[in-house]
Amino acid sequence: MRIGFSHSRPTPRPRQRSQTLAAVAATAVLAAATAACDSAPATSGSGAGTTLAMSILSTPNSFDPAQLIEGQSTYVWDSIFDTLVLQDNKGELHPGAARSWSYSKDGRTLTLKIRQGMKFSSGDPVNANAVKATLDRIRSTPGQSQLSLASVSSVEAPDASTVVINLKQPDATLLASLSTAPGVIGDPKTMTAKSATLNPVGSGPYTLDTKSTVNGSVYVLNRRDDYWNKKAYPFKTVKIRVITDPTAAANALKAGETNAGTLDPSQVSAIKAAGFQITHVQATAGTYLVLGDRAGSKLKPLGDLRVRKAINMAFDRQKIVTQILRGSGKATDQLFNPKGKAYDETLNAKYPYDVAGAKKLLTEAGYPKGFSVTMPSLVFTKSFEPIFTQALADIGVKVTWEPVPAQQTTTAVASGKYPMFLLVEGLASDPIMTRSFYTPTGFRNVFHSTDPKLTKLLGQASGELDPAKAAGIYREINEFGVENAWLAPVFYIGTDWATKKGITYLGDGTSTMATIRQFGEAGSSQQSGR
Repeated sequence: MRIGFSHSRPTPRPRQRSQTLAAVAATAVLAAATAACDSAPATSGSGAGTTLAMSILSTPNSFDPAQLIEGQSTYVWDSIFDTLVLQDNKGELHPGAARSWSYSKDGRTLTLKIRQGMKFSSGDPVNANAVKATLDRIRSTPGQSQLSLASVSSVEAPDASTVVINLKQPDATLLASLSTAPGVIGDPKTMTAKSATLNPVGSGPYTLDTKSTVNGSVYVLNRRDDYWNKKAYPFKTVKIRVITDPTAAANALKAGETNAGTLDPSQVSAIKAAGFQITHVQATAGTYLVLGDRAGSKLKPLGDLRVRKAINMAFDRQKIVTQILRGSGKATDQLFNPKGKAYDETLNAKYPYDVAGAKKLLTEAGYPKGFSVTMPSLVFTKSFEPIFTQALADIGVKVTWEPVPAQQTTTAVASGKYPMFLLVEGLASDPIMTRSFYTPTGFRNVFHSTDPKLTKLLGQASGELDPAKAAGIYREINEFGVENAWLAPVFYIGTDWATKKGITYLGDGTSTMATIRQFGEAGSSQQSGR
């Protein structure tokens, strides 16, 4: 594979790298133990009135609890709504609005004890009925969160502080899901009203200042003095600006309009010289070529493992990271977060860059002249498409890109029209990534591929509520995916955070959830970001 193309065709610049992350930023963390006890948050802040002014790249589409979109817009809605479970910056789960939880022995009943004394911004109490109403609305309303609650058969509120979630089968991803959008608590009196889409009533640490907020442009959040976990949020005011252009975002930092934001790699040196602290996170999203039609029903060659292996051998992964991403990322042959328990560094030696070897495999499979494929051109893949076109052409696979309008991205990928497609996907926990890519009903398993060995492993993972034991199962699932070339992972994309003096970015990529708890005051004792 020739990186850089000819002199007449410029190397694609990853200027849309951050926009990509905004579109797909990920959400959940590794499932926790079967029970947790109430505890005081291990965070503190001076509360001296510091304002966090940050930029993000995507606008919240709605504040309706059933329509929340995860990604960088999570910074806004996660500040307004409580979630039943909290995940810290290391991806560990802690009590949130639910002060404790426990599973039944068969793993099919999850009982939550709701923290007492919480109130919505309207003054109404937060109780089990509000939790039940929100969960029922999310379950019955098409949206991004609905699938996360697919294992739930019913929700009960036997008393004001108890919620009982009955499951169709054990679901080890549920607790992690309840720390993200599916776990928010909406106000039953207002969450179905049209006004809730722009003027939400929540019980979270902040309220939306509707007088200062300009929807789609700037969101101003004021901290609640009566919030139960106030010490985890040291900033009295949070101003979140939507700035989609990386250059404009950097200029906002220099001008003092913001004091925190992500950077394009080309801007790091200048912003660092301007006095900002730079925190590099090596992997926050992955770029994967999904070889979805593994039965060869629409594209016969993909039904042959040799073909899928050949495609994996087409990419000079490290050279792409070095020259195209300018070092802000990591080469990979596997799906999972490199900071997760399923990740296995030894698997990255499975498919070395080998054009001749790839052509040999294609010939053995009966395709000495290669084959052609049409893939969707998506808003977040455009800047990387020339790289994939060239790499695949080098082994004899001709790609035609079919433009897809941004608003049709989800339906186009899920339609089954495209046997192969390129994704730039925000990293999530091992259980969530497994559910999305490997289960027959997963969002990214659009051809509903199955395999007896995988089915057995998925069953074991779903029923294993001990994270330590589950980790070994997810490593086996990861190995299965690599060995059987269900995808052609190529690289992770890194992120550089800039923060002004006095503000610290606390994340390291273990958890990729976008939350204000990722930021602290420099010199404070804030540790886990809970």
